[in-house]
Formats: sequence, structure tokens, C-alpha cells
Amino acid sequence: MPASPSMRRRRLAAELRKTRDQSGLQVTEAARRLGWQASQLSRIENRQSGVTAPDLRKLLDLYEVTDEGYRSYLADLARRVNERGWWQKYAGLIGSEYADLIGLEEEARAIRSYEQELVPGLLQTPDYARAAIRIGRPTETTGEIGRRVEIRMERQEILVRSDPVPPRLNVVLSEAVLRRPVGGNEVMRAQIEHLMRPRDRANVTIQVLPFNAGVHPSMVGPFTVMTFPDPDDLGVVNIEFATGSVFLEEPDELRVYEEVWSALQASALSADDSQAFLKSTSFGYR
Repeated sequence: MPASPSMRRRRLAAELRKTRDQSGLQVTEAARRLGWQASQLSRIENRQSGVTAPDLRKLLDLYEVTDEGYRSYLADLARRVNERGWWQKYAGLIGSEYADLIGLEEEARAIRSYEQELVPGLLQTPDYARAAIRIGRPTETTGEIGRRVEIRMERQEILVRSDPVPPRLNVVLSEAVLRRPVGGNEVMRAQIEHLMRPRDRANVTIQVLPFNAGVHPSMVGPFTVMTFPDPDDLGVVNIEFATGSVFLEEPDELRVYEEVWSALQASALSADDSQAFLKSTSFGYR
């Protein structure tokens, strides 16, 4: 599977920041030498805009990058950064932040998610997804809701693909996720049974954080941490809210969430005990 548009832009921006750092130039000085506004270079390095082939050549010349193979690699990234991903066929239903999330999931080596209220989208059944989406979009038609469910189901294909290797998915679910009957008892029972099945997949692990675990460091809200095959890429944290989402990438921010994740796993039930908890909880929806 080729790199997604989001990942190509992410890689290009990271490589251009790295080459500028290696040249010893600050953003303002590099922009001044090119006759650019500093904001123009900042937007490229922050993935807010692409870079044209002529401008890329100017940057690499300024940074004294002479390796032709490396220059060609960056030129290819820049040329393909706006290629379409599968999700772009759903134009109008997917905003830029959601598209970025899907693109990052496509490229992730590992995905770790903590959820307080909902089963994460990568593990939802169609009926559960439909109920969860409907409550947040009461004015949309049945057809529009159905297409949003299609997107969610297509996202899940990364977990069962054969090439490249599927990402490792680790999920910690608050007990509240299992106690809240989204879509009614029948839908909820089927959803919990679905959560029990991924145990047979080596790349999926589910843990339950029971109420009796008490206070924990992520009571402020859910989050998802994604890491990638590139060892120079520290990863990204995604945090969703009612009107969108944010991506955190600063080393200090990532370090905090690594610590939070470790604490959550330590407080949660083991994978085996979580399966038993899921089974006992499903009986309540019969």
C-alpha cells in the first residue's frame, strides 16, 4: 500500500525541517535568504501548505543538499502530496482533520487508544456506529448516516490487511463504555461480543479500566497515540472534541501521554481478565 497523502506531507515537512536544522539556519534566516516571508516557510514545515518543485529546489540548494537520490525522494513526496486517498471519494463528509486521522491510521505501526464513553471507531459494529453517529447528527438523512458508517467500516480494514503488516491496536476502555447502552440492548450485546472476538487477532488487545480502579491520570478525556515505522518519527497524539480534533507532536507532549498510557495499562485489567469482564457484562444486555 502506498503512503497516504497525509503521511507524505508529514514526511516531507519533517525532512525539510531536518535539513534546515542540519544547515544551521533558523526559519527567519532561511526565509530571508530566499526572499520569502517567514510564514511561508513555516506553513510548509507545519504541513499547512505544500511546496512547488521550483521552491523545493531553492530550499535544497540553500540547505546545500547535494545527494541526488535524496533530492529525488523529496521531489517525489512533494509531487504526490496531493494524491487522493480512498477516503477522498467521500468528499463533503470528511473534513481535513478526519482525513488526516485516517491517513495517519493507514501508516501507523501501532495505535493506542483510551476511550471513556464510546467504543473506538476501529472496533465498532455497523449498528453501533450508526447509533453513535446518528445522535450527533440528528438532521442528516439515513443515506448520509449510512455513508458515514461506510467510512468507519472501511477504516477498520487496516486491522485485517496482509500487506503492509497491519498496525498493532491496543485499547483501554473505561467501564462506562460498556455500561452505556448505545443503540439499545441488542446492538450493545452484539458490540460487546464483537469486542471479544478481536482477541483471536494477534494485533488487537483490549483492556477494561473498571470503576473500582479509582482515579487515574486520563480522567480529563480520551486520546489516541499513533507511532510509525520511521524511527525518526516520534509519533502523534490525537484528541477529539465536539467541533474537531487536535494533533499533538511536540516531544514534551508525547512524553506526557506515554506516561499516562503506562499508568492506564497498569490500572486496567489484564487482557484475559478483560475478556471475562466483557463476557459478564454482555449478559446484562440479554
